[in-house]
Amino acid sequence: MTPEQVLGEFRKSGALLSGHFILSSGRHSDTFLQKALVFQYPKRTAKLCKALAAKILQSVKGPIDAIVSPAVGAIIPGYELARAMNVPALYVEREDGQFHLRRGFTLEKGARVLVMEDIVTTGLSSRECIEAIKATGAKVVAAACLIDRSGGKARLGVKLISLARLSLPSWEANKLPAHLKDIPAVKPGSRHLTGDMVGRPA
Repeated sequence: MTPEQVLGEFRKSGALLSGHFILSSGRHSDTFLQKALVFQYPKRTAKLCKALAAKILQSVKGPIDAIVSPAVGAIIPGYELARAMNVPALYVEREDGQFHLRRGFTLEKGARVLVMEDIVTTGLSSRECIEAIKATGAKVVAAACLIDRSGGKARLGVKLISLARLSLPSWEANKLPAHLKDIPAVKPGSRHLTGDMVGRPA
């Protein structure tokens, strides 16, 4: 699957949005990838994750024992990727501000794990997820996402495998470009969810 085909799936889902958005990272952008509109379609999500699984198998040497995703947004694609690779799907959640495996999830010491994100912007939640996995004694062999909107600039400490890599600009709140200054900003992400599962910057 080519990057343009990946974006085509987002466009067909109405998930490639233009406007003034506050990303989960807190930065502002004129483009937002509302992946939830893609993930509402099981066949479309499975198609994307199957293509990503094939790319991962070409890029990662050795077995992968489990897929771990940060809650909330990456749970669905993490599950579909695990289905395509026939391995368990786990996710980490925040407890006292830190990611942990909960709900009885466990990883064996030395297990080879791949971290699955939906969209990577800064790489923060992926890095925090990686640290939580390392704390269990498991090994993170790589990370993956559907779209890397950092243009390859996000640094996770492990290889990042994506179906599409975009260079979408984003700005700090006090450094907005002229075309965004007079447009009200919206927060379409999940960072400020309350309750048991809380999202953070991707």
